[in-house]
Amino acid sequence: MATTAKPIPDGYHTVTPLIVVRDGTKALEFYQRAFGATNVRSVPTPDGKKVLHAEFNIGDSRIMLMDEMPEMGPGPGSPQSLGGTSCNLHIYTKDVDAAWKKALDAGAKVSMPLADQFWGDRYGKLKDPFGHEWSLATHIEDPTQEEMKKRMEAMASQMARK
Repeated sequence: MATTAKPIPDGYHTVTPLIVVRDGTKALEFYQRAFGATNVRSVPTPDGKKVLHAEFNIGDSRIMLMDEMPEMGPGPGSPQSLGGTSCNLHIYTKDVDAAWKKALDAGAKVSMPLADQFWGDRYGKLKDPFGHEWSLATHIEDPTQEEMKKRMEAMASQMARK
């Protein structure tokens, strides 16, 4: 007998990203090393060569993953196929410096150095070996709108002088 399903299953939020990669198995291993991801499920294609669908958690957030499959017709491609990514996956963590080092040690590359930002986060951006962009941050202060405006203007002025 069927049971009543929850409209949003346990472990999910209203929006759940799905990322497309080349070599889903290696990507899952990287996300475990770099971000402490825990594998929820991984379903291989019938031939076992690709990941048809996988889900993993980073902290309390669920992310879905699949291998690109151009042989199945038009569909989402990996950043390598597309020549870049159109999104950034953001991780808030209690210790961004430790998380940053862990991701770099796992093979991520810096795309924006980790630094204290005008909006109140210690923040930086990394690119993973599969072409996806990740930002990592720890919220360190709550500046007022006026403080943020002054800081942003100071930053823009400094950048204009370069």
